Amino acid sequence: MRAPFASLKRLILASIACVLGAAALTFAVDPLQLFRPARLLAAGYSEDTRVQNAGLIRSQSFDTAFMGTSLAIHFRQSDIDSALGVRSLKLAMTGSNSRQQGFVLAQAIDHGARRVIWAMDDFSFIDAADIEADPYLSVDLYRRTAKGIASYLFNATMAKESLFELFRSIPPLRQTLTKVAPYLPVKFALSDVDDIYALPRNFDVTGTYNAGRTLVSFAYITDPARSRFLGEGYGTDAMVRHFEHDAVALITRHPDVSFDIYFPPYSILQWVAMRDASPATLKIVYDVTAHIAQRLTLLPNVRLHDFRAIRDVTHDLDNYTDVIHHSPVVDAKILTWLARGEYRVDPNSPLASLEELKVQVEAYRVPKP
Repeated sequence: MRAPFASLKRLILASIACVLGAAALTFAVDPLQLFRPARLLAAGYSEDTRVQNAGLIRSQSFDTAFMGTSLAIHFRQSDIDSALGVRSLKLAMTGSNSRQQGFVLAQAIDHGARRVIWAMDDFSFIDAADIEADPYLSVDLYRRTAKGIASYLFNATMAKESLFELFRSIPPLRQTLTKVAPYLPVKFALSDVDDIYALPRNFDVTGTYNAGRTLVSFAYITDPARSRFLGEGYGTDAMVRHFEHDAVALITRHPDVSFDIYFPPYSILQWVAMRDASPATLKIVYDVTAHIAQRLTLLPNVRLHDFRAIRDVTHDLDNYTDVIHHSPVVDAKILTWLARGEYRVDPNSPLASLEELKVQVEAYRVPKP
């Protein structure tokens, strides 16, 4: 009888040793750079931004945080720095809501951001889970609580990533593994922080962003079988409440931080889709963004820019791959506008650009494909 128990004991001890060894490996390599910047080993970066941002905030040197949803995800930090004369940290997260954005920005401010550039989408204020209960973003990881650290160290995926980073740091293997990393089942495949969710330099812009794709997208979202989704999650009271809690509260808590906030230049078809297929949603968006504009222009540390009614951009459907996502060409224009202070909302007439947008939306007629 003793032999089976002895074998079980050895198995348990071996399992504990493996778990502790994996945790020690993750701590030593620290693929997320949660404890220290990468120095001895080659750094790796992931496009899982909700996780990666926790490490970037701790490991990178920056004075400016860049936040947004998928409309801001393809900006390169080097382009932001060059255009605005800052040291930026891109923290944009695809599909993120204002709870997530406000929380991550608060962490960045606590770690040195003195300026925030915030692409503020109206749909980021739709109702969602409280940040403490958010299943997609670990507040404990960002805060480095015992629970967050344990979830990081005792994680088989992180142990695998650590082993890969260890091998990639061996000089004879470095070049080969760095080259093939994007094709391997590893998360931290990028070797340059500037490449996180950035389009390749040789990306086929015209093949991806063109009027044909934009019109197809418009037809898809306005189809009666799907048009109800245009207003999913939208509600004036909830959106205003989240804006006040997630944005205004953050801004007023940090009067020494400057906020450059802008409404992104959706294509005109986004607004026309709501006009034709979900007019109640269009009214909600108008009302919510009117409230946002009036509130933000009263805050002394905010500069609000409205890019939604720039006809040369928003009516040129070749700038888009669907009805909202604009091309890198427009990314560059946005940085230029911000650098020059163009299209800034006048606190004395905070609704002027919104009224111009309303006129354009009412008059627009959809071209035939």
